[in-house]
Amino acid sequence: MENWIFSIFPNETFVDLGLYQFGWEKCNPSHSFGPAVRNHFLFHYVISGTGELRANDAKGVTHTYQIKSGQGFMIFPGQITTYTADQNLPWEYAWLEFDGLRVKEAIEIAGISMDQPVYHAKLKDLREDMMKEMLYIIHNKDASPFHLIGHLYLFMDYLTRSAAFLNVPKGSKLQDFYIKEALSFIEQNFQNDISVEDIASTCGLNRSYFGKIFKNAVGKSPQEFLLNYRMIKASELLKLTQLSIGDISTAVGYANQLHFSRAFKNIYGISPREWRKQNRLSI
Repeated sequence: MENWIFSIFPNETFVDLGLYQFGWEKCNPSHSFGPAVRNHFLFHYVISGTGELRANDAKGVTHTYQIKSGQGFMIFPGQITTYTADQNLPWEYAWLEFDGLRVKEAIEIAGISMDQPVYHAKLKDLREDMMKEMLYIIHNKDASPFHLIGHLYLFMDYLTRSAAFLNVPKGSKLQDFYIKEALSFIEQNFQNDISVEDIASTCGLNRSYFGKIFKNAVGKSPQEFLLNYRMIKASELLKLTQLSIGDISTAVGYANQLHFSRAFKNIYGISPREWRKQNRLSI
């Protein structure tokens, strides 16, 4: 069985929303496409696995995004992009290339732009319905043009309604929503080897933009906040438990105890061991 499907839509007379090409691929490890420029909008939805997108933003600055199953990415006309499957867990994706007078409006409603090209759904049911419409188009290439365009409209509907942009509670700012997502991710994953890129990716944002809105909202850069959060958790463990310094280092995300001790001293002015002597509760 082939690990890819590729089809060209034979009819270009649809003005509001038209289809050009579509397909599906289960990529080999490290399979890469680009650098390339497209003439139309191209949306990839990652069914399984993970990979990397390199794309320039509206100002021409190139950013790198880590994208996993359940997410997707939009490529814009004239945008330079390269995307690469992961070496260990290569992605499988479906894709549609489309354009039309109504497309830009729909994409803006979904909160997707050249500065934020990652599709990050919050409604799982609608996300799965969107994927089903993509796969329907891909597997029914011989259906009538009107039939396929009808399913393309359904795809656009599910895309816009499933996107994170539409799930921001009324009365709150979109940036506040992203900050809550980031803080929740840090709280649940601080003990793991996470990076600022990981946090930004969870929000569906590039690192540069995420760092800017995070500092404006919290008063610290994401790196500073993550460091302080880990050290606060470390101080609690030093104060309340009998765990070794090495175990506490691992528990707050540091595989190297020396790196942990240096980071702790930069925050508290003394080593973890000295801090424990001064602050430990008697048990």
